[in-house]
Amino acid sequence: MKEAIIALATRYPKGIMALIGLAVVLATAALPRINIDTDPENMLPADQPDRVQHNAIKKRFGLNDMIVVGITDEDHADGVFNAATLAAIAELSRGIAAIDGVVRRDLMSLSTVDNVTQGDAGAIRFEWLMKNAPQTREAALEIRAAVNRLPLLNNTLVSADGRAAGIYVPIENKHESYRIATTIDKLIAGLNDDAQYYITGLPVAEDTFGVEMFVQMGVSAPLAALVIFLLMWFFFRSLALVIAPMIVAMATVIITMGLLIGSGFTVHIMSSMIPIFLMPIAVVDSVHILSEFADRYRPGENSKTLAGKVVAHLFKPMLFTSITSAVGFASLAFTPIPPVQVFGVFVAIGIALAFLLTVVFVPAYIVLLPQTRLAALTRRGEQRAVRGPLAQALRGTAFISARYSKLWVLFFAALFAVSIWGIQRIQVNDNPVRWFTKNHPIRVADKVLNEHFAGTYNTFLVLTQSDSDSLEQTLRRELATVEAEAGQNGVKLPTVGVEESGVIARLQHLITTLEDRLFDAPPEQVPYLERILLSLEQASEQSRYFQQPEALHYMADLQQALADSGYVGKSNAITDLVKTVYRELRGGDSDYYSIPDQARAVAQTLLSFQGSHRPGDLWHMVTPDYRSAAIWLQLKSGDNLDMVRVLDAVDAFTQRRPLPDGVKIEWGGLTYINVIWQDAMVKGMLGSLVSAFVVVFVMMIALFRSFVFGFLAMLPLTLTIMAIYGLIGFIGKDYDMPIAVLSALTLGLSVDFAIHFIERTRAIHKQTGDWHQTLQQVFEEPARAISRNAIVIAVGFLPLLAAPLIPYRTVGMFLAAIMVLSCVVTLVMLPAAMNLMVKILFKANHVTEPNVECNTEASCEAEFELKGETDPKPKVETEAKVEAGLDSEFEHHIERENKTHEV
Repeated sequence: MKEAIIALATRYPKGIMALIGLAVVLATAALPRINIDTDPENMLPADQPDRVQHNAIKKRFGLNDMIVVGITDEDHADGVFNAATLAAIAELSRGIAAIDGVVRRDLMSLSTVDNVTQGDAGAIRFEWLMKNAPQTREAALEIRAAVNRLPLLNNTLVSADGRAAGIYVPIENKHESYRIATTIDKLIAGLNDDAQYYITGLPVAEDTFGVEMFVQMGVSAPLAALVIFLLMWFFFRSLALVIAPMIVAMATVIITMGLLIGSGFTVHIMSSMIPIFLMPIAVVDSVHILSEFADRYRPGENSKTLAGKVVAHLFKPMLFTSITSAVGFASLAFTPIPPVQVFGVFVAIGIALAFLLTVVFVPAYIVLLPQTRLAALTRRGEQRAVRGPLAQALRGTAFISARYSKLWVLFFAALFAVSIWGIQRIQVNDNPVRWFTKNHPIRVADKVLNEHFAGTYNTFLVLTQSDSDSLEQTLRRELATVEAEAGQNGVKLPTVGVEESGVIARLQHLITTLEDRLFDAPPEQVPYLERILLSLEQASEQSRYFQQPEALHYMADLQQALADSGYVGKSNAITDLVKTVYRELRGGDSDYYSIPDQARAVAQTLLSFQGSHRPGDLWHMVTPDYRSAAIWLQLKSGDNLDMVRVLDAVDAFTQRRPLPDGVKIEWGGLTYINVIWQDAMVKGMLGSLVSAFVVVFVMMIALFRSFVFGFLAMLPLTLTIMAIYGLIGFIGKDYDMPIAVLSALTLGLSVDFAIHFIERTRAIHKQTGDWHQTLQQVFEEPARAISRNAIVIAVGFLPLLAAPLIPYRTVGMFLAAIMVLSCVVTLVMLPAAMNLMVKILFKANHVTEPNVECNTEASCEAEFELKGETDPKPKVETEAKVEAGLDSEFEHHIERENKTHEV
């Protein structure tokens, strides 16, 4: 297969170019069909239980995702309670309510909520808190006094210090968050006051990230490509030659993304980073080819023959590095997160495509280059590479690695141990708001508003009484008793309908039906029917679980425990509504701010609330059958760790105070869902990494047909992964989405260098038969190729550090670290370990200490400088002899191909 591919590339270069160009055009045509999705909720499958539960809770209570608009006035003596700011809030609220996509009836603002006060003769009055903006200071302060008496509003709509006010904007679709937030920003720009305005909330953070992510991708990817291009030009000093890997990289990215979009897959947060990950991987093999070609090319030499030789030498290691890298990413297909699955599969496809394009396009491109262009690759250029600082440093690395092998192995073993300690310090945490830089408007708004308010992050704790069987059984027994008594007295009663299942759900219907029958019932039936009616009414009252004082007291105690924990800024529930209304019904005295002792009194407070301007707010707290109630928790932080602490606090409370019989707890809200998908991601990534590690290990054994060489190939990979994640633990960087995905990239690139090093070492040793000469030659062109690759990719992606989105900075920083560490470990630890195991690895006499057997004059001089000798007398092998040994296998194939071509 190798010979056929090389022959195809070198014999039909123009055809290769045409086919690749056609593929790029077709892929480009699919790009406009892109469908973008930045919703982290879609990190979970649609049928995932927690996601299903979250959506069911939203539907059950009529809940919508919300954008939070904050207004602060730090300079005015009365804070936001001044006429100008309150007028601006009223004007802004009207403007927001008119925006398409905003749920107007549920908009929460000082101008859209009720003030609850006493009415006449024990009645209660609901009036707009701020029907019109106040014109005087006294009127503004009256609003402040009213807010302070309303626990549902205090520290939710207005901060406790009175310096900030909030507008909670419920939206029909969270994917419209960016558009709506942009429209609100325009409304704010038209206001005439001195207050400061902020917009935040998880929905707008997630949607804004999606918009800015694609803008950033359009900037960072080309910028990284430019830096990579300039670095390769610096190394190879041939502009025409280095265009080839850039074309391979761009074609790989375009075709892969076109295939993804054309296949109907949504471009999620993960898949948007495919170009960033593919760019370095796509140029890796090209750099190896160009490095050897540049070192070996002489003016006037047949470029077709040499290109074929170079690709033939590198084909096997390039193939296996591509396979191992693809396996590392393809393993992500086994995670339980759909966007990660798509990301992993298409990066794997891109890696395979990059290999194919490299082995056909690069030699075809070289063949098409005229001799005048290739003349730049002169012997002088080769000597510059041989005598350059990189070459000298590599020869020194070979010397110290072999001379101090035991010390290096001990050092890296110690690094491994320290890394384990660092890994144990890693904490899994994420927060979409923290995907932005600290000076981003959303990040600033998040900080300011959470300093003033109880919290802008929402989650919902739902208590549900699902055990209706015992109540139904009790009712059936009572009715059976009445029917038995009536039968004994010779009275036949009409069928009531309780013999069917689901009686509790039909109680109100049964009561209405029975009341109708009482009007024309025979006198002898009336006493019994009235007893049945009484039993039904009592059962109906008992079935409304969250009208029962004991149920409300349990909820109130749970709310207080969460407040005392310090993890919840504030909670709002039906308990707060009942207490507020009951206080006003009893005259407004604070002593009556409590839950009534009787269920009928609770029902009365709720019935009174139905006369407010916002009666629908009740059904955001409790279902109409009063068997399920929601507690709205406001958190000051959207970090997963803080949400987990809230979950633990609830668990601790229920251990002290077990849930009432038949009551269960459910969780909903974006903050909670983020915890679920983050946990699934961590477990999924760990599982895929372990499985991919095992598969790659088996592949290494198969590639080298040796367990020992397979083990050696895994050393750089293992140490790089451990060291990188150990560093993450030590610096306190949270294990988030970008960090999790980098494990797959580490696996692919780290083993890449090891494969090339070991494969070239074995091939050279087969010709020299001497370990020291082998080591010297490996640290010439092969080591330079590995080093160039590491430098090109590491430096090429440092521009990502200037990106305004934290995930891009994370990728840039750790990608550079991965490349540098992988290269260092490969070029220092691997030869040190091989030096200690040389008698096991190679079955012949070997020289393990440095001597003067050099393959070039420059390398001999460098070695004697290191050893402090002044008269080296080197034994220099001619380049022709070395190349003849390396190329012997391929020469026969070229000869056959030329003869076939002549015929």
